[in-house]
Amino acid sequence: MFTGIITDIGTISSTEQRGDLRLWIDTAYDLDSIDIGASIACSGACMTVVAKQASRFAVDISDESLSRTAAARWRQGARLNLERALKLGDELGGHIVTGHVDAVGTIHSMTPVGDSHEIWIAGPADIAAYIAPKGSVCLDGTSLTVNRVEDVADGVRFSFNLIPHSAAQTTWGAAGTGDEVNIEIDTMARYLGRMKQLMETK
Repeated sequence: MFTGIITDIGTISSTEQRGDLRLWIDTAYDLDSIDIGASIACSGACMTVVAKQASRFAVDISDESLSRTAAARWRQGARLNLERALKLGDELGGHIVTGHVDAVGTIHSMTPVGDSHEIWIAGPADIAAYIAPKGSVCLDGTSLTVNRVEDVADGVRFSFNLIPHSAAQTTWGAAGTGDEVNIEIDTMARYLGRMKQLMETK
């Protein structure tokens, strides 16, 4: 379980195609405090630490995870938003995030608004019902508040404000139009949607 508050930006230093894709990720985390088997959210995808070495850790990414996440996140040299798993008693600064990516979206536009940027994300139709104005969404592991939502013919578009602090502390500062992003819908919205579906079938 995570909160969507990024605590480090890691860099993929090497990749190795084994049975699964193994990534070695450089980090500023104190690896002595991270156990083998610990969970770390890597740009929104919950990954298990399988090895440690000096100032980097390794994760293995299955074909299933590769097929459901933004492909550019898993290349050598890519920068990743990192968050360690939530501990009991930790401050919940964002919202409850599971690290399970629901869809891949695309940055549709980025417009300066004051010192911030309004960023519009294009997502698939199957998540449209779970995106609501002033609701929460997790994008590349970052907890964000939805500003506006537009239903379009091929899916949904929604916007959020990126403030300078968030841009500086995450990979969003280097994002550009056309980039793919990992989307996780709000957990509460997911369960409410399932309850509504069951009620409609009765």
